[in-house]
Amino acid sequence: MTPFLIALQFLTTLRIQLKEMPTAEQNANSILFYPLVGLIIGLILYTVALLLSGLPTVLLSSLILVLWIWLTGGLHLDGLADTADAWVGGFGDKERTLRIMKDPSCGPIGVLSLIIVCVLKWAALYVLLEQKAALALLLFPLLARISPLALFVSTPYVRSNGLGSSIAAHLPKRRVYGVIALSLSLVLYFYGIGLLTGLAWVLTFFYLRAKFLQRLGGITGDTIGASIELSEIICLLIFVIGLNYLPMTTLF
Repeated sequence: MTPFLIALQFLTTLRIQLKEMPTAEQNANSILFYPLVGLIIGLILYTVALLLSGLPTVLLSSLILVLWIWLTGGLHLDGLADTADAWVGGFGDKERTLRIMKDPSCGPIGVLSLIIVCVLKWAALYVLLEQKAALALLLFPLLARISPLALFVSTPYVRSNGLGSSIAAHLPKRRVYGVIALSLSLVLYFYGIGLLTGLAWVLTFFYLRAKFLQRLGGITGDTIGASIELSEIICLLIFVIGLNYLPMTTLF
């Protein structure tokens, strides 16, 4: 139970209090529950979408987006902004890139990346709600939170200290593979559109992993946050685009 609570506390703004300091093994095991936390976030978004379905779509999509950001505390958006700043300002140099990532200030590229992601997410949410496909809100936060598992199990963590290095050292790899497979299988519920979205996640993961290895030789906490945000928006966009080309089902 403790690893699940650790994951819920770390990935959301929900008020969770642990009775004692978690061990390194519990912190590492908490990563197994990241997709479940994503599913909980999606369930909250879907419930709100149902309860407020009488509102104009433009207002409802705005409220869903704000709630989505609030539930995560902007944690992954912060990682995206730091990564974008470092990627441009690092000029291809590993040490310079890592140094910029540690800078708490947000530069113009970071701000621009946040604007682009939020605008795209709002537009995709609007279309999703217009198409009466709100049930798919369960899928995107879940898929995005498979990314940390896949990265930790396949990619070196480049910083020698901090929570990430501890997780990497104590990671239960066999169980991670099982959770990834189980989580990805849930796309089958959405038939062809789900498979297309799952493929989008796979391609996004391998692309980002290759870029992280090329520039840094591995991953950091910021790049993991960026991978969550980028996976989320790409899967959302691909699903919405798929709604216009693949036959609708009666699932929504």
